[in-house]
Amino acid sequence: MLQLPAHDFAGLVGCLDRNVNGWMAHTELPMDEKAAQDTRSDGDTAACLSRIRIVLINTTHPGNIGAAARAMKVMGLSQLHLVTPKAFPHADATARASGADDLLQYAHVHASLDEALAGCTLVMGTSARLRSLPMPQMDVRKAAEATLAEPGEGDIAVLFGREAYGLTNEEMQRCQQLVHIETNPEFGSLNIAQAVQVVCYELRMAALGGGGVEQAPSDWSPVDARQMELFYQHLEQTLLDVRFLNPDQPKRLMMRLRRLFNRARPDQNEMNILRGILAAAQRSAGGDAQDE
Repeated sequence: MLQLPAHDFAGLVGCLDRNVNGWMAHTELPMDEKAAQDTRSDGDTAACLSRIRIVLINTTHPGNIGAAARAMKVMGLSQLHLVTPKAFPHADATARASGADDLLQYAHVHASLDEALAGCTLVMGTSARLRSLPMPQMDVRKAAEATLAEPGEGDIAVLFGREAYGLTNEEMQRCQQLVHIETNPEFGSLNIAQAVQVVCYELRMAALGGGGVEQAPSDWSPVDARQMELFYQHLEQTLLDVRFLNPDQPKRLMMRLRRLFNRARPDQNEMNILRGILAAAQRSAGGDAQDE
């Protein structure tokens, strides 16, 4: 998990406080006027954006990685994570970065999505269309505000899928929320770097003075992506042990249960309770209870 220096964390807290104050004042201004009237320091804005990971999955063309890095740096984001890129590092990525070479130099390259999400407490996925199971979606502006209001110190991942077909169903199921960029219904095709630019712009505008959103309870401590995945594995095994889940067709029910718990976003105490319930059910069924 990323540990912010004290001055960065203070800036992040300041960012959230100002968002709440802005909501209470409820003064509606166009986005450009909000930016012009902003009084925050660059340090506050940087702290707000420092937790955001832009995660590109299985990107085919290295030039798109470079263009995405440029889009990020222009908006003040610095954490670029790449999951099994087809070709990286590459001269085309450097050429398209146009001065954002440092983001490419320090980019994290992962062999799996699990690695890329390690330490993340919130996972957002960008998707142009929904697949077989509908999931909650936010427009990109509301998603940016919610992202920056996320409590705690864990990182926040924003997933971008392949150029040809985006995120898979399995990758979408790792997300607590899907993000939709509203486009022309007759032609909604965005290049991946364009999508990154739109998302990063909205994140920056939210950091500079977007309206407040609902604040989480003070005792709410979100679990990270790894803990959620271990919970789903435990849940599936328990449902098999108590003979509730059909072992020949487990996917449909598990997709719905993932949607339910991703929407609920259990905190650490709630997760401990859920894992305890599952372990007790396994013992009653005569199975091997998993460690919590």
